[in-house]
Amino acid sequence: MPIFEYVCKRCKNQFEEIVFGQEETAACPSCGSTKTEKLMSCCRAKTGGAKGAGGGDDAPAATASAPSSRGGCAGCSGGSCSTCG
Repeated sequence: MPIFEYVCKRCKNQFEEIVFGQEETAACPSCGSTKTEKLMSCCRAKTGGAKGAGGGDDAPAATASAPSSRGGCAGCSGGSCSTCG
């Protein structure tokens, strides 16, 4: 069951709809019109690059909100910055 993006030709509302068949038309959730147009959906994919020895981004990204096992956030590792207190 693919999810498609639509725009209503009457009220210009953009919405997503699960479509069960190829010929099914999606009704606008705002105004109820069946005069809708299927939009081209964009997808995002991460591809390998030349960052690490393995050709991709090998190391996990450290975030300031993720506490480490050393008692603090990934930014200071000591519990003394403004993020982790």
